[in-house]
Parts: sequence; C-alpha cells; structure tokens
Amino acid sequence: NQATVLPQLAEMGYTTIETANYKDGKLYGMTPEDFKACIEKAGLKSLSTHTTRGLSKEELKAGAPSEETMKWWDECIAAHKTAGMTYVVTPSQPLPETLKDLQTWCEYHNAIGKKCAEVGLKYGYHNHSFEFKKVEDKVMIDYMIENTDPQYVFFEMDVYWVMMGQASPVDYFNRYPGRFKLLHIKDRKEIGQSGMVGFDAIFKNAELAGVENIVVEVEGLKGEALMPGMVQSAEYLLDADFVKPAYTK
Repeated sequence: NQATVLPQLAEMGYTTIETANYKDGKLYGMTPEDFKACIEKAGLKSLSTHTTRGLSKEELKAGAPSEETMKWWDECIAAHKTAGMTYVVTPSQPLPETLKDLQTWCEYHNAIGKKCAEVGLKYGYHNHSFEFKKVEDKVMIDYMIENTDPQYVFFEMDVYWVMMGQASPVDYFNRYPGRFKLLHIKDRKEIGQSGMVGFDAIFKNAELAGVENIVVEVEGLKGEALMPGMVQSAEYLLDADFVKPAYTK
C-alpha cells in the first residue's frame, strides 16, 4: 500500500525511489502524472525505472529492432519523462549464444539510449551475475561496456551480483572509469550484514566510477522482515563515514 509504505521510506531517510512496474503506459496501475504526484506527496522523488522490451529471434536474425519495438520505447520513455524520472534502466537481457547477437544487443542499447537522451533522460543496463560469463571468447559485461556508446549508455552496477559473478566492483571502476552512474547497493539481506561486500572500498571509489546516485535494493527479505530490513539498511548507510550525503554534483 503506497499510502503507508512510501511515507515510511521517507521517514527512514530514503529520498528517491526506483520503480519496476511499467505496463501499457502506467506505473503500478497509475498514470505517470498520478504516480509522480503520489511519490511527491510522500516526500520522495522518482529517480529511475527498471523496464525493457527484449529482442525477438526474428529481430536478432535481422540484426536490428523492429519499428514496433522502437515505437514501444517512444511511449515508454515519454511515460517515464512525465513521471519525473532521471534514468531508464534495462534490468536484464538474455545471455547471447554468439558475439554477433551480443553486438546486435549493444546497438539496440545505443539506439534506446539515444532516444532517451533526446528528451533529457539517461539510459543504462543493470547487471546480474551471468554477464560475467563468456560469449565465445569475450566476457559478456566487458564486451557490452566496450561496445556501447558512453554518451548514450551507462551501467547500473549491482555490487552484490558482481561479487556473485566472482568479480570486483572496484576493479571494474578502474577498468571502465565513469561508466557506472548508478549503483545497486545490495547485500545477501540487509546492507552491510554479510561482510562479503566491501562497501567501504566501493564508496571510496565512487567518483572514479562516475556514480551520480545510489539505489538500495533489499532482495532477500520478504513479509514482516522487509521493512525492518529497510530501516537497518538505511541506518548502516547513514552511519557509515565513507558514504557521502549526495553524489550528484
């Protein structure tokens, strides 16, 4: 229930939200205008969205998205612009079988990013752990970063999934400086509880990464454990001396 949950998040110290429920021009069943008003009434702002439309087998075979797919993006981007978003993020994509298909995906991301840039939005891709597997002889995430245009595509690094992919967030910051405008700050459950994610090193290198905003994602908690976990995660970040009050200049 957004009428009760959203004000609670604001009280915890959260200032913005990332959504993941866009469908047919609406967000959580609301028009973009109503959604924006609902969020702002709670004292929050709409920061980013997770939404996408995949490429069909036919589109991959053709090596390009269809007109219908790009029209869908026009409507999607317009809705999120109206809702007050800053970032549009593709949350995932399939693991391609060939580098040819992966290149088609990269060009698709560039095309979406260009459409977003035309209306003042920023477009990115969010990783899980499978992107650290190889497609032919290339690590998927490396190929994606190297074959997308930094002008149109950033990466929302999920720091937990990077660790699950047997990689180091800070190594990627050093290898691809400036490419990670958003971070998903995530742990196995509450932020900072597992001891397996080096949050201090991640935050100390945030400027190198190009970080503009951070998003807390608490994925391993459900039901009655969720809201206490959100409180605990907020308190961890607010109390940590290595976390800045803001990253956007």
